[in-house]
Amino acid sequence: MTAMPDVAATVDATSLVHRARSFRSVSAILAIAFLAVVGAVSLLAPLLPLDPTTTDLAIRWQPPSAAHWFGTDELGRDYFSRVVYGGRISLTVGILAMAAATAIGVVVGLVAGYAGGRLDDALMRVVDFLSSIPWMVLVIVASVFLRPGLWTIIVVIGAFSWMATARLVRAETLSLRERAYVGYARYIGVRRALVVWRHVLPDAAPTIIVAATASISTAILTESALSFLGLGIQPPMASWGSLLETAQGALQTAPYLALIPGILILLTVLSFNVLGDALRQSVSEGGAS
Repeated sequence: MTAMPDVAATVDATSLVHRARSFRSVSAILAIAFLAVVGAVSLLAPLLPLDPTTTDLAIRWQPPSAAHWFGTDELGRDYFSRVVYGGRISLTVGILAMAAATAIGVVVGLVAGYAGGRLDDALMRVVDFLSSIPWMVLVIVASVFLRPGLWTIIVVIGAFSWMATARLVRAETLSLRERAYVGYARYIGVRRALVVWRHVLPDAAPTIIVAATASISTAILTESALSFLGLGIQPPMASWGSLLETAQGALQTAPYLALIPGILILLTVLSFNVLGDALRQSVSEGGAS
C-alpha cells in the first residue's frame, strides 16, 4: 500500500524554507550580527572591566590608543566605557519605548478594527489628530513639562509614537474579522474578547512584529535627538545622543567624540531597519507559500 504524502508537513517545510531565505542575504546577516554584538556587550557591560565615571584630568583629550580604544573625553574618562554604557541606555530606551508604543497601538488597533462603527471612528479621529501634529513637537513639549530622565523619556516616546502601529493593526484586524473562522466563532456565541485573543491577535502577530522593529529605530532616533537638545538623558548617565551633545564643543580638537556615537546610532538604526525588511519579506513569502 502506497503511503500518502503529508501535505501539511510539506507546506510547512516549504514555508520555513522561504522564510529562512529572507535572512540569508548579506545585509540581513550583517545586521543580525551587529545587533547581536551590540546587544551582548550592552548586557554584559556591568561584568566587564569598564569604568565610565572615573575622571583623570591628566589624560583628558587623549586620542584613541591601545590604553583607551576610543580615547578620552574632556574629563579624562575612558570613552570606550562611556560609549558602551551609552549604548546600554540607548538600547534600553529603544526596546522599552517600543514595547510601550506597540502595546498601546495594538490595543487601539484591535479595538477599532474589530468593534467598528462609532468606536472605530472615534479612535481613528484621535489617531488622525495626534498624527497631524509633528511627533517631535509633541515629545519636546511633553519633555519640557516633565522631569528629564530615563523613565520620562521612555514614557514620553512610548506615549506619542504608537499611531502608526495602531493604523497597521487596525487594517489587519479589519481583514481578519471577515475570515470564516472568526465569523463562525462569533456565530456560536464566543465572546468578542476571546475571539480577538485566540484568533485575531495570533494572525496579526507578524504585522505587529514588523511594526515593532520600526518602532525601535524611531525610539532610538528620538532619544538621540532629545538628548542632543538637552531634554533627554541627563548626567551622569549617558546615552549615544547625550554623548553627541557633549561632543559638539570639541568637533575641531577631538572629532572622534562625535563620530563614534554618531556612527553607532547610524549602524544600529540601519540594522533594525534591515531586520524589519527581512521580517516583512519573510512574512509575505511565508503567507504566499
